[in-house]
Amino acid sequence: YIICAYFSTGYAQTGVSVSPPRVYFESDPGNSNTQKVTVTNVSTKNSLDFAVSLGDWEYDQKGENVMYPANTLPTSCTSWVTIKKEDNYFTLAPGERRDIDITITVPNKLTDKSPVSTAVLYVSQMNPVDDVDSKGAHIKVSIRSGIKLFHKLPSAKNKKLEIENLVYNQPKNTLDLFFENQGDVWTDGKVYTDLVNTQNGKKTTLESVVFYTMPGNKREMNISLPTTLEKGKYTASIMLDYGDNNLEMGELNFTYE
Repeated sequence: YIICAYFSTGYAQTGVSVSPPRVYFESDPGNSNTQKVTVTNVSTKNSLDFAVSLGDWEYDQKGENVMYPANTLPTSCTSWVTIKKEDNYFTLAPGERRDIDITITVPNKLTDKSPVSTAVLYVSQMNPVDDVDSKGAHIKVSIRSGIKLFHKLPSAKNKKLEIENLVYNQPKNTLDLFFENQGDVWTDGKVYTDLVNTQNGKKTTLESVVFYTMPGNKREMNISLPTTLEKGKYTASIMLDYGDNNLEMGELNFTYE
């Protein structure tokens, strides 16, 4: 059968919704913080069995999720997470939902100096159900949904992104942006790109791109140029907007041939 793993609020064909996909915690050493996630069986005919487990995750250089077993990464907080015994394994009838309490208790003494820790909570369907793929073939489907857990100490407040390089990649027809999260907390935002043809003044605004980073992350973002862009000399202006009036700007002159 097919296992579908995903980070989202729902997957229509299998009839399961998990929300929210990202849960944020903040507490000092020795203190606990509890948040809820809601698991819903939105299918009309199948009762589904679920098991809850934990793991680690991080972003790679392109911002993609990389998954690891629990307690693998130095920034892992999986050992701090507790869930009620009755929420570790449960069954939902069609249309039924269940709130799961996730509690993070920070140890009194922290060995890791990082003020930010992460984990992932998996909600795995244990009874594969019959489904039909896009070609009409009968398949068995089982899903695993991941909810990202973020914890920070109250002292972690410094958001700082630094653009390290911006280059025109002619073979791939992209602008390659390199930047780093030099702050002490996760930082999310959007990249805005404007292209100005310096020969005729024509401005082209590209679609904004969402990004997510953790402290220390070095990121490479490849921004595709439109195939309809006319040839000429250009100034590219890049702006990283990461909230609270935090902006980081970069500029590049290049020739599009």
